[in-house]
Amino acid sequence: MGNTNTNWVGMSDTAIVSTIGEFIKQQRLKINKTQAQLSNEAGINRWTLGQIENGEAITMISLIQIMRALDVLYLFEGFSIKQEISPIELAKQDQQKRKRARNSGTDNTKQSDW
Repeated sequence: MGNTNTNWVGMSDTAIVSTIGEFIKQQRLKINKTQAQLSNEAGINRWTLGQIENGEAITMISLIQIMRALDVLYLFEGFSIKQEISPIELAKQDQQKRKRARNSGTDNTKQSDW
């Protein structure tokens, strides 16, 4: 098992691209596919796959296609946007909640004895 404590912040852009390329290569080998097979499944040129595996930059579209073919798109879950609400907005919403039920007032059949 590889190092799971990668210091992404301390790495250069080139080192990050190289690490991603190595990950892709390891995933490809794990499922026992050649570069030609995987690139065909991804709908890209074999040369493009070789480029990323060798630490060269490729387009985001190509990266997504490769990751889809490797069935590792779940790795993008870290990019999802979570809706966060501020404590002040939460307090305002809490104040606007109904505290009690009221008679709708549409029932005019009953008249008061007063």
